[in-house]
Amino acid sequence: MKLERKFFLGIIRIHLLYHASKGEIYGVEMIDELKRHGYDVSPGTLYPILHSLEKEGFLKSEIRNIGGKIRKYYVITRKGKHILIEARKKIRELIEEVMNE
Repeated sequence: MKLERKFFLGIIRIHLLYHASKGEIYGVEMIDELKRHGYDVSPGTLYPILHSLEKEGFLKSEIRNIGGKIRKYYVITRKGKHILIEARKKIRELIEEVMNE
């Protein structure tokens, strides 16, 4: 099971960058979105990924008070857009190779 988890963490990171490229994202929203795609991601898994994407410079965050609740919103950075473009190229290449076999 640990191998599966490691394998899908990269895909989850790409999902997060993709959604952040479309607009602001926040943790609970992304847990629900990932669930729609069949990923059962806990807050204990998701938030460290978001924090690492921010630390690596792919996302930046802004803290807001929404109805008395503190929520951290993330948006993609220029560096994040660049890595997402590169990931898309690699994904296309991989899909073509795997699907044409």
